[in-house]
Amino acid sequence: MNQGLPKKVAIYARVSTEEQAEHGYSIDAQLDTLRKYCELYGGEIVDEYVDRGVSGKSIKGRYEIQRLLKDAEESKFNEVIVWKFNRMARKSIDLLHIVDLLEKNNISFRSFTENFETSTPMGRFALQMMGAVGELERNTIVDNVKMGHRQRAKMGHHNGKVPLGYKVIAGTGSSRESKSAVIIAEEEAVIVRHIFEQYASGHGLKTIANELNHRGHRTQTGKPFSTTAIRDLLDNPMFVGKIRYNRYENWAERRRKGKNKEPILVEGHHPPIISQELWDKVQLLREKKATLPKKRFEGEYLLTGLIRCPECGAAMTASRTVNRSKDGEKITRMYYSCGRFRSQGSAVCHANSVRKVEAEQAVTERIRQAVVNPEILQRVVRSVNERRSGRIKPLRDELTAVQTRITSLEDKKRKYLELYEIDDIDRDMFSERLSVLNKDLDTELTRRSKLELELRGDQADPVPYELVSSLMTNFDALLRRSPFQQRKTLLHLIVMKITLDGKNRVGNVELAFNEDTEKHFLSMASSAEQQAEGAFPLYGKAPSTNRILCFTI
Repeated sequence: MNQGLPKKVAIYARVSTEEQAEHGYSIDAQLDTLRKYCELYGGEIVDEYVDRGVSGKSIKGRYEIQRLLKDAEESKFNEVIVWKFNRMARKSIDLLHIVDLLEKNNISFRSFTENFETSTPMGRFALQMMGAVGELERNTIVDNVKMGHRQRAKMGHHNGKVPLGYKVIAGTGSSRESKSAVIIAEEEAVIVRHIFEQYASGHGLKTIANELNHRGHRTQTGKPFSTTAIRDLLDNPMFVGKIRYNRYENWAERRRKGKNKEPILVEGHHPPIISQELWDKVQLLREKKATLPKKRFEGEYLLTGLIRCPECGAAMTASRTVNRSKDGEKITRMYYSCGRFRSQGSAVCHANSVRKVEAEQAVTERIRQAVVNPEILQRVVRSVNERRSGRIKPLRDELTAVQTRITSLEDKKRKYLELYEIDDIDRDMFSERLSVLNKDLDTELTRRSKLELELRGDQADPVPYELVSSLMTNFDALLRRSPFQQRKTLLHLIVMKITLDGKNRVGNVELAFNEDTEKHFLSMASSAEQQAEGAFPLYGKAPSTNRILCFTI
């Protein structure tokens, strides 16, 4: 450390669940090493940020790294030190993004193990190289695991979780393949056979799902059957004795866009649940139905996915009915109906339909009234501020309770350590009990970090009336001036949820504004002619909130 400049240091430590047992990766070992290092070189430790049992794949769910970055923006320290650079992030791009944010706030980043810091050009170069090497190492491990899975699949062995109708039992042999076997779970296989037979008889996905749900059957995860769940079962060749692998590549990043044109498909070592003849018939029907034209709903549905069912809370989707009048004229009526009813049937929910035109008019009129009537908007602002202040006490109470549990767990750990030191407790029992206490402690510490972040956001200054008025005015102007696709995009960006009342009429409209939505959609100052395709033409500029602002109208 630079001896001429006093260092205010932030220590960051992290360990994932898989790394808990690895030597040298424990939280205590990391913290102890970094504390001694700071003491040796005269660094003043401002705070310690510890994420326990969390992967470094992204910052989502890592509440302590989020708190560290917020404190960095407030310049609470001028150096961040970690035991090893991959504690901060596993991917090079994420690591460089975090370090770049630190540098913008004049904060250097130091790794104890790799012995470099980013305050020098060589340090930054070393970080980039080490980050690349670390990501290469991780990707190599991932590729080796995938290669092993592919080889198992080619040999007819199943990888991962088995579908409904099967279960895995432990084997007696010494080889990996003989350590476990996939057998039929007959109580579930009955359901699978019924699904295939019903579809082969001409019944549709929704009809089958509805029947199963009425009978009280559930998926492996305990959820009601949906059309998607039925479809996935019908398309799984494992039920006819085959192993399919690598249907999608890089699922975590690409999802269904990563579909592999040539997946592995071989005969498996497990018994089939259905016959080849039944499988062939079902696949023929699936292929025929796939070529049928999709249902097309005339009209533009602005609120799909935003309106919530008043009965189950699921998103409502587009639907329509077609009738004929007495003189033979075809009449089409458009609605929003419960998505769960449409995919899982009446055993789960009901249609609870609301007319499309009435719902959209009610939402836009609600927004217009809030804009033109200052009294309504003042009530909204007052309600927002009261709710924000009202949230603080329950959060503080919960934080106090969490802290009490943390203190109790730490006391228990201390007592077990004392008993172990005087040989008054069996070693195996001590190890088992300590493992349970550490797991509970990690859970409570993570919960404390999350609550502290929430409290930090809720303790901001009261929301001014002028801010909400400006945001609402610009929002209303965009809804009136923009074409359909842009209006729909805007609504999905800013409207959190639309709830219906007991009479299937629009009840509450919940809105959320943040810095990104203001920047891109509520602060356009250039002329309409200069707008890029897809932009929202709007004159003027909305004031910045610098935080997420949520309210209901």
